[in-house]
Amino acid sequence: MKVSVVKETAPGERRVALVPEAVGKLRAAGLDVLVESGAGDRAWLTDDSYAEAGASVVSRGEALAADVVLMVGKPDDAIVQGLHAGQVVIGLLAPLADRELADRLAATGATAISMDMIPRTLPRAQPMDALSSQANIAGYKAAIIGAAEFGRFFPMLITAAGTARPAKVLVLGIGVAGLQAIGTARRLGAIVSAYDVRPETRTEAESVGATFIELTSVGPASGEGGYARALTEDERGAQQEELAGHIARHDVVITTAQVPGRRPPLLVTEDALKAMAAGSVIVDMGASELGGNVAGSAPGQTTVTENGVTIVGAGHLPSTMPAAASAMYARNISGLLLYLVADGELALDPGDELQAGVIITRDGAVVHPALAPPAAGPGGSSPPANTEGSARVPGAAS
Repeated sequence: MKVSVVKETAPGERRVALVPEAVGKLRAAGLDVLVESGAGDRAWLTDDSYAEAGASVVSRGEALAADVVLMVGKPDDAIVQGLHAGQVVIGLLAPLADRELADRLAATGATAISMDMIPRTLPRAQPMDALSSQANIAGYKAAIIGAAEFGRFFPMLITAAGTARPAKVLVLGIGVAGLQAIGTARRLGAIVSAYDVRPETRTEAESVGATFIELTSVGPASGEGGYARALTEDERGAQQEELAGHIARHDVVITTAQVPGRRPPLLVTEDALKAMAAGSVIVDMGASELGGNVAGSAPGQTTVTENGVTIVGAGHLPSTMPAAASAMYARNISGLLLYLVADGELALDPGDELQAGVIITRDGAVVHPALAPPAAGPGGSSPPANTEGSARVPGAAS
């Protein structure tokens, strides 16, 4: 069976689905590995390094003709149009945010497997959890960006010219990305506080050195599988109002709340921004085309408010660390592929809980239960989905 790696074409995407280190593991499982020429260039991985690892460096056409096509992001129109029945495409397909893509993939007859749909509460799936691996990268980089944009020191410094106080950092959302942001900011010397609607995250935040903030206006909002439940409109308004006071007392705020396929929750309102001191920095990891955690933020853009607050729309941070992010993602995707392979061939089993969680299309149909037409609730409306927090909390039930 031939497995290929194609070069990513999305603007700003520098990651690659496999690194040379992973090639040997796939070959040992009886797979032929093809790598499109130049696929690893933006992650500083040369064609020669893949060839030395045992892969065949091929043209794009040859790579797209393989039995299994490995990607980081979503396939573009040209790739989708070239797929056919019997092929498999694996990547971060984001089907909850792009149902149209799922329908188009189903129409090709190909089997589409989405890395961002890994059932994160299954212990055997954790080495394949691409969302967590990339969130770790993003949380680290968010803290680095916050330190770089902040016009003063992160650590306390005592010098002949005087003493500089440590920066006060607030992390909103204590999932994988939030915990990494806390740990990195602490290592840089900042005083860190953190908030999440799930009270069980307190222990996790304190374990990496943060002070947990409790809001009196919002009760516990834990949902299933380590996620948070949706807040009501009244709860959300009370949360924003009370958070604003905490936000104003911090120099750097890092927001991490994302919701697959839906607008990220607004955590930092315009009023909260106006109350912040000039020179403060916000790094919005929730920034997306649908909106962000911060009023006025936009992905890939840095803006400065009228009162001097810098807002960094940092929604695609893993691509800014392509070598580290690619290495982690390669372990995730090769781990899943090896789980699906028996005797050198794919052995798909829809009855397997892990496979049922990641297979989006098969035999010409969209088969994932999360993409089924919503069941009508009372009054004809569909039931609400979780809308707070996107990362599994380490240590949550699995």
